[in-house]
Amino acid sequence: MSNLQAYRESTATVTPLGVESEESNWYAIHTMPRHEKRISVQLQEKRVFTFLPMLQQIHRWSDRRTKVEVPMFSCYAFVRMVQAVDERLKVLRTPGVLGFVGSARKGTPIPDEQIENLRKVTSENTPSFQHPFISAGKRVRIRGGSLDGLEGILVRQGADQSLVVSMELLCRSVSIRLEGYDIELV
Repeated sequence: MSNLQAYRESTATVTPLGVESEESNWYAIHTMPRHEKRISVQLQEKRVFTFLPMLQQIHRWSDRRTKVEVPMFSCYAFVRMVQAVDERLKVLRTPGVLGFVGSARKGTPIPDEQIENLRKVTSENTPSFQHPFISAGKRVRIRGGSLDGLEGILVRQGADQSLVVSMELLCRSVSIRLEGYDIELV
């Protein structure tokens, strides 16, 4: 089995078993550049629930073009854990982890709906690409289809409609094409 297959299988399930959602929260961790996949695998080996959303991109070299998977948010990964000293140390002692993102180095909990939005986008293989963070605009919700209930900020570019899904804590966003989807204002 290749490393990529092992990684995909290890990240297939991100919902913790036996941990109540009231007890645990999602947190963003800051990682060293280009260490996100390795850190995610190491944390899963330590029984820390992780989520590393990936984008497929085509990289061009002088002699070929190759489709590669890259982290949606470079230098960041997500962990679901109880905010306890031993759990924090498990994460912080992982080589390549620089710290938690948020206040007082303890990390700021990320709302479950933001992680769920990212999971929907990645699981449905919706064409998406990185987008500058947008804090102003119309907030909309998709109605129907595989992305039903997904919320974000609507951006119009000519005749093209795009939905921007934002991770507010990281000030990062992802843009999704809305061709064929019905939307409503939130």
